[in-house]
Amino acid sequence: MKDVIKVQKLSKSYGGKTAVAEVSLTVSGGMVFGLLGANGAGKSSVLECILGIKKPDSGEISILGLNPFTQRKQIFEKTGVQFQEAHYQDKITVEELCETTASLYRNPADYPELLRRFGIKDKLKSAVSELSGGQRQRLFIVLALIPDPEVVFLDELTTGLDVKARREVWKILEELKNKGLTIFLTSHFMDEVEVLCDQICILKKGKAVFYGTVSEAIRQSPYEKLEDAYLWFAGEEGETNEDF
Repeated sequence: MKDVIKVQKLSKSYGGKTAVAEVSLTVSGGMVFGLLGANGAGKSSVLECILGIKKPDSGEISILGLNPFTQRKQIFEKTGVQFQEAHYQDKITVEELCETTASLYRNPADYPELLRRFGIKDKLKSAVSELSGGQRQRLFIVLALIPDPEVVFLDELTTGLDVKARREVWKILEELKNKGLTIFLTSHFMDEVEVLCDQICILKKGKAVFYGTVSEAIRQSPYEKLEDAYLWFAGEEGETNEDF
């Protein structure tokens, strides 16, 4: 499998304070990769640098062999992004938002079918502002999939969803992965990580403290469950309110 995302010695600082320190990772095609860490560990900075939203101080990044800073247009056509925090016009409807998003791409996916699969097709005429938190979260995932991307970035994808809805989303993502979609996600839910992720990277104070499979993370810790192993690797939860 070819490498879809490559990050080599990525570093990023803000006002002299290091947010990311020489992080390296590789994501192969058709893989679900999880970037994990406590608030302030550097997840947002890594994700934003990979997407070309913020420029790193040093390091090299490529998506599908393309540079996210000099070849953004080509990358835009081949990737989908769902951020945890998304804001839209108050009165815009689900249909209008999906239609607008689809118009940005040459060969968009069938968004009514995506809405059906994620259980919100009946909200087509509803204003986005009227949706529940869980419905909005599912809509944001749909928007990330409208480009019919080769790789999709999902930030805390099931926050706000109940247990049943979360499992339904997992099943859909597993199906998309089996069709060749590469998925890069962040999550605080270790049951989600165990089900979905082929490989994970755990950040602590901007540094990668673990990189490998879920089973390797458990094996390299003193614990038998991923949640305990993750806490052992990540540590310092709650020490900082800054979210890099």
